[in-house]
Amino acid sequence: MTIELQTTTAKLPVADARSVRREVRRALHGQGGRLAAVVATMVVGAALGLVPPWALGRMVDVVIEDGDTARIWLSGAAMVGAALAFAGFTALGVVLSSRLFETVLARLRERMFTTSLSLPLERVEQAGSGDLVSRATDDVEEVSRAISTVVPALSTSLFTVVLTAVGLTALDWRFLAVLVVALPIYVLAVRWYLRKAPEIYAAERAAMGLRAQQVLGAVRGLRTVHAYDMSPKLAGRIGSHSWEVVRWTMRARIVQNRFYGRLNSGQFVVMAGLLVAGYLLVGADALTVGATTTAMLFFLRLFEPIDDLLLVIDELQSALASLARIVGVIETRDEQQDGESRASSLPEHGALEARGVTFGYVPGRHVVRGTDLAVAPGETVAVVGTSGAGKSTLAALLAGVRTPDEGRIDFGGVDLSQFPESARAQRVTLVTQEVHVFAGSLREDLALANPAADDAAMVAALRTVLADDWFELLPEGLDTVVGDAGHQLTPVQAQQLALARLVLADPPVVILDEATADAGSSGASLLEQAATAALAGRAAVIVAHRLGQVRHADRILLMENGTVVEQGTHDELIARGGRYCALWDAWSLHRH
Repeated sequence: MTIELQTTTAKLPVADARSVRREVRRALHGQGGRLAAVVATMVVGAALGLVPPWALGRMVDVVIEDGDTARIWLSGAAMVGAALAFAGFTALGVVLSSRLFETVLARLRERMFTTSLSLPLERVEQAGSGDLVSRATDDVEEVSRAISTVVPALSTSLFTVVLTAVGLTALDWRFLAVLVVALPIYVLAVRWYLRKAPEIYAAERAAMGLRAQQVLGAVRGLRTVHAYDMSPKLAGRIGSHSWEVVRWTMRARIVQNRFYGRLNSGQFVVMAGLLVAGYLLVGADALTVGATTTAMLFFLRLFEPIDDLLLVIDELQSALASLARIVGVIETRDEQQDGESRASSLPEHGALEARGVTFGYVPGRHVVRGTDLAVAPGETVAVVGTSGAGKSTLAALLAGVRTPDEGRIDFGGVDLSQFPESARAQRVTLVTQEVHVFAGSLREDLALANPAADDAAMVAALRTVLADDWFELLPEGLDTVVGDAGHQLTPVQAQQLALARLVLADPPVVILDEATADAGSSGASLLEQAATAALAGRAAVIVAHRLGQVRHADRILLMENGTVVEQGTHDELIARGGRYCALWDAWSLHRH
């Protein structure tokens, strides 16, 4: 069966079975003692579960032989004691296995989350943030549910089946032969299921990812949705993706029902064989009635764990599909390992240079074309131009957020693309107009830029960016909770907070991409002063929306259609009377 799921995005990878096993072994590192305890507890519990059928068989023999009441009571006491011990060890095994595998899942979840935060922006955009969110929520929840239900049932049933088979063999090998004869029915059923189910579950999880992406996009653009009355269209689109999920879920249920029907056939054959074997062995005096009773009870006891083993395959397949998607994200980190090992060789200071940089979001349609730019340490370069000229794209390229199709971005004479994002961000920091206030205390928000910064450094950073007027009014100072769940900052205050993070991070090069564009005239003036203070002593590239912000820059570049058409100081460009001069005149006229 070929599974086709239409999508226009390049999804994040899904790990193969070997990679999943390798990552699970890595997550199990240091858990050998816990694993041994789980195995030992499960084995003892399964062995104790064999005692009641054996004791009951002994009681039958005693009744037939002489009816010794004392021996019957002794066997009964053994049954009760073994049952209680079996329950205790089984419960302990479930608790220990849950703790072990929840620890493994926590490690995998942390690695996935860490990797997700370090993924290049281009990778996330191509895959769609919904795919990433679905893996971090739906898939983690699916694996967590399997750990709390499937893994304990699977491990308990597995040990029970193995030890019961050993017990049957000890009684008489012909009892085991009945199970062996019926085994092909179960094997064929499982093989059929394993051939059909994995692709369906993988497609179901992928469809869930696409649905999450559509829902997330609609929620993020809620204002636009309301402004243009896009609700019916988006609802239809989300409904279509939801029905895609339903379609794959229904396919999974159909396969499950067919699988259960095959299991029921196997149960019928085993039960019939059980009755025939018991009748023949008792009739031939090959075993006592008590021993045969024990064997019958062993078989009946074996029935449930075998069914459990086969029935949880359904949930196990779904969980494994989710686990492969989680590990797929983790594996992307391996692609960055070489770069991380070279991070120490990236110079601390140096010139930022763009050499013949060309880039396009769509192949064949270039947004930036053959651009050269050099920013010396301490120099301020402004980039201006009309909307769509390629200014923000050039800023993203200089910051290493995007990778050029042609050419290269150097820092200190070294190609930035050869280093991980964490190393690039320490040298070249990008601040855009789209700032984010992280939920938590103001101290926690600032500490993201520099975890080693103390309170004095944080307060000094806020004062540097002229935020002390509102900071001093906060009810709990640095302990004030900000963000969605706390004190709401205005857009200007949020931008000042972003600039304060910049001061604490202390990079040698800063790129401001229209960082004051969303502020009003008074707010823009305040933010321009704050930005000037934050940029003191650093090299800076300023993508400006307001030309008044750039007139004092060391150099101004005018971009049109992805290329630099003019450059020089403000006075030089005005004296030439070219395109920048016309742009300045138009801006000045509009301002007045």
